[in-house]
Amino acid sequence: MQPSVARDVHIESTTPLITPIDLVSRLPVTPQVERIVVSGREQVRSILSGDDKRLMMIVGPCSIHDEESALDYARRLTDFSKRLSDRLLILMRVYFEKPRTTVGWKGLIYDPHLDGTLDVETGLHRARTLLLKIGEMGMYAGTEFLDPIVPQYLAGLVTWSTIGARTTESQTHRQMASGLSMPVGFKNGTDGNAQIAVDAMVSARSPQGFLGLDHHGLTALIRTTGNPDGHLVLRGGNDGPNFGVEAIAQAKKQLHAAGVRSQLLVDCSHGNSSKDHTRQARALKDVVEQRVAGNTDIIGCMVESNLTPGNQVLGKDPSRLKYGVSITDACIGWEETQELLTWAYDKLANAV
Repeated sequence: MQPSVARDVHIESTTPLITPIDLVSRLPVTPQVERIVVSGREQVRSILSGDDKRLMMIVGPCSIHDEESALDYARRLTDFSKRLSDRLLILMRVYFEKPRTTVGWKGLIYDPHLDGTLDVETGLHRARTLLLKIGEMGMYAGTEFLDPIVPQYLAGLVTWSTIGARTTESQTHRQMASGLSMPVGFKNGTDGNAQIAVDAMVSARSPQGFLGLDHHGLTALIRTTGNPDGHLVLRGGNDGPNFGVEAIAQAKKQLHAAGVRSQLLVDCSHGNSSKDHTRQARALKDVVEQRVAGNTDIIGCMVESNLTPGNQVLGKDPSRLKYGVSITDACIGWEETQELLTWAYDKLANAV
């Protein structure tokens, strides 16, 4: 391309990446995993429609930074979830992209070596490999899609996804969601406002046309049919939680006014725990009690959970990191996760 003083002024370099079709060909989905993914999506849709009366529980690490501990967690969750499957549909949080308020580690896809080298191609390989292994266990995976290119590499292995609080208002992400193949939860904004998520649901259920990449990595016009399986995720905000009875009632009014589905899910972390992982249990128990009392529009909860509670700082030497401890938001530990899921399961026996 002809040099220009008006173009790429702040671009240091560009590095070609493997195309989506090449990565998918190298790491193909097996019929077994594909059945798991499709079955999980169908179950989520049945819960959204009210045909399935179970409660969804999306639990797992705030972010994935170590595949070994992630697979350890997935094995435990898979075995444990089988005991509770008649009342709970359990999915694992498998988050590879982390939106940052300013700067910081952006997730396994962008920095898989935890050293700032931005080996994105390796990150994509490792992310897809992990999703395949989790699917082979029979576990359903949930993730947040942040970069609109990433779904071309991973979406075929994801049962449920979210659009985050910082991106729900983005037209780019609403358009992307309109073409995703799985149910999508839209989080309220960081200020606690649910209206932007409600607006996103209206936008994403509509057919869209936008610029994107095809499976061969070529710029293309993408046309979508619209995604009918969008729903609200309440995650609290800067002013505090929004999982209480009044806050949920207000959110339902907004949903009804917009003519979109009234079913919603509560993220027990972030603003709903005031960024204190030890308060996630309080939020979950409050929400489950509301469901047991008869609020069937509450379809589930999300909890940030890891093998060991708390979090740790990613320093200059990743080899010094503790096993099974988050390097982003603090999480509850595996033992408390089991206790909360069992408590919810027992409570649901008395659901109205």
